[in-house]
Amino acid sequence: MMDLCPCGSGRRYAACCGALHSGKREAKTAEALMRSRYSAYVLRLEAYLLHTWHPDTRPGTLDLEQDHTRWLGLTLRGTQNGRPADQTGQVRFTAIYRIGAQQHRLDEESRFVRLEGRWIYLDALDPDA
Repeated sequence: MMDLCPCGSGRRYAACCGALHSGKREAKTAEALMRSRYSAYVLRLEAYLLHTWHPDTRPGTLDLEQDHTRWLGLTLRGTQNGRPADQTGQVRFTAIYRIGAQQHRLDEESRFVRLEGRWIYLDALDPDA
């Protein structure tokens, strides 16, 4: 069992993303869902990622066991909406990761929507648009 949550919140995993991963509770904000999805990539929780992905944009499968990405850290850059009473939200973040000996940086603005009362990931905005 891990101590600190991979999402960088500074909280214990069980009280943070672990509670969402286990289904004990749902994300209350788009930011909380984004953090839990980052942690799910770190922990290779394919079922959770697919469950929290909008059916219109979700891939048929993920194969994280064959993925050699090692996630190193998450920094939030800002949010727009995504509060408990909102229906949409956007979260800007930077994630640092390593593949082999090379370190990379992912800058993304993810879009989230409420579907059947729960937050789900819709897609990422095109940074060049």
